[in-house]
Amino acid sequence: MTENDAETLPPVVGQLKDRFGSAISTVSTFRDNVRVLVDRSRLADLLAMLKAESGFGLLAELGGVDYLGYPGRDREFRFEVHYVLLNQETHERVIIKVGVDADDPVLPSAVPIWRGADWMEREIFDMYGIRFQGHPDLRRILMPDEFTAFPLRKDYPLRGRGERHNFPRITREQS
Repeated sequence: MTENDAETLPPVVGQLKDRFGSAISTVSTFRDNVRVLVDRSRLADLLAMLKAESGFGLLAELGGVDYLGYPGRDREFRFEVHYVLLNQETHERVIIKVGVDADDPVLPSAVPIWRGADWMEREIFDMYGIRFQGHPDLRRILMPDEFTAFPLRKDYPLRGRGERHNFPRITREQS
């Protein structure tokens, strides 16, 4: 990011830097989207502030990424979770990213802030194994309860580990 980029950043970035200071490690832009990488210890406060004070009332997307073996990746965290927030009055969009440690994959739940985060957090838990502390009903949403792995992790084999063959068959009448 150059100085010219800093001048064109939306005011919300300045508000975040003023309020959260060192908890914001990087700010970048890509195709007019502002991306802010924040420390997970301040994530819940930052998200609550964006909704309550800055008008980002819509959590448009919540997703995860596994950067295991990603070329050129020098950050300490294997996973990232991103929150795409939209201010419906100004049409501003900001992407909040947070690193997640592979040894302790836990983040605070955003469900108390946006109820719509419920199923999105369940999907991230189901696919990556990232747990959301404070989620009201964190359980698998796509995979069966018996499934013990996380299929979108980069170290999960493309053809699985044979667990599919051990699932009970459910007929159309039983479903």
